[in-house]
Formats: sequence, structure tokens, C-alpha cells
Amino acid sequence: MYGAGHGFKPWRAPRAGGFRSVRRLLAAVAAVSFLSLGLALAARGSTETAYTTVVVQPGDTLWSIAAEHYPADDVRVRVNDIEQANDLRGPRIEVGQSLRLPG
Repeated sequence: MYGAGHGFKPWRAPRAGGFRSVRRLLAAVAAVSFLSLGLALAARGSTETAYTTVVVQPGDTLWSIAAEHYPADDVRVRVNDIEQANDLRGPRIEVGQSLRLPG
């Protein structure tokens, strides 16, 4: 009726809660994932960019504003940053216009 002998092991039904080790593993993986995500977000910092507002004076250009406010940076890159921050289609600005300068 039952197979017994060499190589045969009796079949046993899993105990209630037999998947405890799998659940523990999944809980550990989830905890490590959330911790890693939290640390990555903390290292990245805030997604909001700090802006400085300037008012365009007579004779100002995007180039002169970028050179004045970012003396250690590449002016070409900063002109592009100012254009993007203010949704400008080109380098044309007007006297009295307020410009946001990214930090």
C-alpha cells in the first residue's frame, strides 16, 4: 500500500505557517528596499530648486547676468539654465522683466 524502502520518504503535508521562512525573506527584502529608497532620496536632497529673482536693467543681457551671478561657472551653461527656468525661447529680454536665476 505505501512505498517503503530505500529511496522512498513518506510524504507529509506542510504544517500551518509552513511558509514562514518565505514570508520572512520577503519582509526583509521589502525593508531593505524601502531603507535604500529612503537613503537615496535623502542623499539626492530636495527636488525644489531655490531661485533668486533679478530685474533686468538697461544694458543687461543674459550673458552679463549669468557672468555676474555665477562667476565660477561656465556662462554658456548658466545662460541656458536661465532660459529654461524662465521659459525663454531665446536670449531676448526686456528692461524691467523679472528673471528667476536657479541656485
